[in-house]
Amino acid sequence: MALACASRRLLAGAGTPARSFHSQPYQAKVGVVEFLNGVGKGVETHAAKVEEAVGGDLQRLLETRTLRLKKLGIPCKHRKLILSFAHKYRLGLWKPQAEPKKAQ
Repeated sequence: MALACASRRLLAGAGTPARSFHSQPYQAKVGVVEFLNGVGKGVETHAAKVEEAVGGDLQRLLETRTLRLKKLGIPCKHRKLILSFAHKYRLGLWKPQAEPKKAQ
């Protein structure tokens, strides 16, 4: 049984190239504007309002609740995107890329 598991691991790893899931490098320093540009999908239009409200501090943006974003006049869909990506960023599952993706 142990021999079969070991041979499966060898066969799966043999000859397969290392996969790169991230084609573009991450930004070294992430600010509020860079974060919102990384989210994309129209959220970057609110960058000036959000940056002024949180004082340019990304940590404060990550702790922001939906009611505060609503008071800034940010639509529901964009609030949902900001909060979703903030949660992913806190967990280390997502980081804004150096070059934003172009919408097609």
